[in-house]
Amino acid sequence: MDRPGFTASLVAGGVAGVSVDLILFPLDTIKTRLQSSQGFHKAGGFHGIYAGVASAAIGSFPNAAAFFITYEYVKWFLHTDSSSYTMPVKHMLAASAGEVIPFSLVQFPLWESLKALWSWRQDRVVDPWQSAVCGAFAGGFAAVVTTPLDVAKTRIMLAKASSSTASGDVLSALHGVWRTQGLSGLFAGVFPRVAAISLGGFIFLGAYDQTHSLLLELGKESP
Repeated sequence: MDRPGFTASLVAGGVAGVSVDLILFPLDTIKTRLQSSQGFHKAGGFHGIYAGVASAAIGSFPNAAAFFITYEYVKWFLHTDSSSYTMPVKHMLAASAGEVIPFSLVQFPLWESLKALWSWRQDRVVDPWQSAVCGAFAGGFAAVVTTPLDVAKTRIMLAKASSSTASGDVLSALHGVWRTQGLSGLFAGVFPRVAAISLGGFIFLGAYDQTHSLLLELGKESP
């Protein structure tokens, strides 16, 4: 990757991460207070819904920047003139290199494929808002298929120290949920999860593409 592209990915990734935190942080605070055993108002209500956002934003900038630098570099490194059928695999590898979790493995190849399809249909590169829409759909789909893993993670985190679930065995946790609650248990909370992650995908990937495009344009115009 050339230097302008590397710098653009660094800054755009950081801006995208901070944008998501600034916009969604109060929603997450409100959700947490609604789930509090004290009740919404006693837990703080709408007061101080941005409390702690600075530390979250400071942490999200380098994390998101590092992810996108890695993602874009690995995409460039693996790029060949081979069949387009192999492109999703390359995007999966790039996403896995940037962040070793199943969510990115699903979201990013789908995001890239949706952008490519939209570009092909309109015979030009997608605009940032179109990229954001693709990000929302990709995020929503990834949220659905990874919900069972999220349920298992929650069960492991909340399990009693002496229980078998607390050992961190994801398959065991999934089996326990399936045995006691069936399919509905594995997909508990899927609708609010999809809504939140779709909005996050719209903001995160839209902000990334918008900032990335602007920085590349500025790089071309500068002497």
